[in-house]
Amino acid sequence: MTGCGVRKVRIKENTLSKTQSTPKAEQKAQGKTSKPSVKTAKNQFQYNPKQSTAERIAYYIEVFSPVAQKEMAEFRIPASITLAQGLLESGNGSGRLAREANNHFGIKCHSDWNGKRIYHDDDRKGECFRVYQNPFTSYRDHSLFLTERSRYAFLFDLNPTNYKAWARGLKKAGYATDPKYPQKLIRLIERYQLDRFDKKVKIKNRTAVAKVKYRASKEHHTVQKGDTLYSIARQYEIPVKELIRVNKIKNNTIYPGQELTLPQLD
Repeated sequence: MTGCGVRKVRIKENTLSKTQSTPKAEQKAQGKTSKPSVKTAKNQFQYNPKQSTAERIAYYIEVFSPVAQKEMAEFRIPASITLAQGLLESGNGSGRLAREANNHFGIKCHSDWNGKRIYHDDDRKGECFRVYQNPFTSYRDHSLFLTERSRYAFLFDLNPTNYKAWARGLKKAGYATDPKYPQKLIRLIERYQLDRFDKKVKIKNRTAVAKVKYRASKEHHTVQKGDTLYSIARQYEIPVKELIRVNKIKNNTIYPGQELTLPQLD
């Protein structure tokens, strides 16, 4: 997965630019760029082709930093990492995947995706990528993508403020094929001081969470079309990892009609 641009695109139902700016230029841009309206912040990121690169980056950070912090508080993914990935993969919000599919992280369809799809050349020609209703949905799916796949599990043992370890870990887990992916994320974080957003997030104490134990209950949930491990966990207010453990789910895969045992506090 890389941040390369889309050359040929088509959208089907159901089925990066490397520009940089100086910190002074970014500060100047922040002064020029008005704050997003409540409507914009809640529903849609407004791409403006007339913005300079510095203005676009400042606007992107302004809009999405609260979103990244919210995801960090809930999923322990560094806000700095999420923002850097969003900037890099979406071309600061100007890439065609971001503009036409609201896909800010270059997440491909995979077998569990039932939504709209967009096709473009990436590692291979005509690869399938996810289409989202809005970019904020893309941010949530990015969190779910990392938390619901076992190959990324080791990342959550890292300190959530250690963005360098996270950047290297993402490459190790295979998030991107670009060998310089960690360096690019770290460079973005340090250039725009994105780690300042990590320091403002309150995260639950891991020791306290570790003491909470769950066991199988007598209650069950029948998987419906469109269900995900996360949506089921949210519905019953239980941890995704416990739902996986109790049901001995492999590869985080569930299917319609499957009976899942719901975990409960021991």
